[in-house]
Amino acid sequence: MVGAIASVQFGSALAVKLFSQVGPDGVVLLRLSSATVVLLIVWRPRLQGRTRRELLLAGVFGMTLAGMNLSFYSAIHRIPLGIAVAIEFVGPLAVAVGGSRRRSDLLWVALAAAGILVLTHGGTHRLNGLGVAFALTAGCLWAIYILLNARLGQAFEGGTGLALSMCVASVVALPAGLVQGGLHLLKPRSLALGAAVGMLSSAIPYSFELEALRRIAVNVFGVLMSLEPAMAALAGLLVLGQGLSGRALVGIALVVAASIGASRETRKPPVAV
Repeated sequence: MVGAIASVQFGSALAVKLFSQVGPDGVVLLRLSSATVVLLIVWRPRLQGRTRRELLLAGVFGMTLAGMNLSFYSAIHRIPLGIAVAIEFVGPLAVAVGGSRRRSDLLWVALAAAGILVLTHGGTHRLNGLGVAFALTAGCLWAIYILLNARLGQAFEGGTGLALSMCVASVVALPAGLVQGGLHLLKPRSLALGAAVGMLSSAIPYSFELEALRRIAVNVFGVLMSLEPAMAALAGLLVLGQGLSGRALVGIALVVAASIGASRETRKPPVAV
């Protein structure tokens, strides 16, 4: 699980290295298209025999994937990676506490809100407002992604639904990616780094998470997922040289603590995917 988290965040840090050549939307296109090719080869999904409702679900999930990635990459283009992931984590946190009637969950929501306020005010007064907005948008789409993922797992066998959705996501990201990236998308360096980002951010973590869920409890999985913002801060420091102030680190710590608390108290297991 730690390997999956590290793969995702270091993949995001590597993506930032490519922004100067093809832009964030161009990197999203390279990431989604490379991951799509791999998933199509592995799962070979077929449209024949699928109901209209199933195809619609795959389409909506694909659009959510595209929007989530475009928003997140636009965010880390403007604000540090660790801060962006911490803000984005409001999505999974909302899903974790959504529908709960425990009073203790209000504490985790308040703790996360305090963390976001610390990150976006005071010592980080130079934080790009549009970057924060993109991170929040990515968080909202991440919540939708989690909810739709369970339904997709019920409707499709294996990873066939994901493969179809990735096709839709690649098509949705195509116009923006072409506008920003242009002919630079076809350069060997761009293709190589884009494929590396696709593997690090999609193929490897998906596989690792699948293996992790076969060995650990769901609530433990949720707690470990809460390490994402901290791992993102580490990746930003080591790969991009993005040092964070003490105030920003406190904000990230508050979000991580809120996510861990909410995950530990979650007892109802999600639908198997």
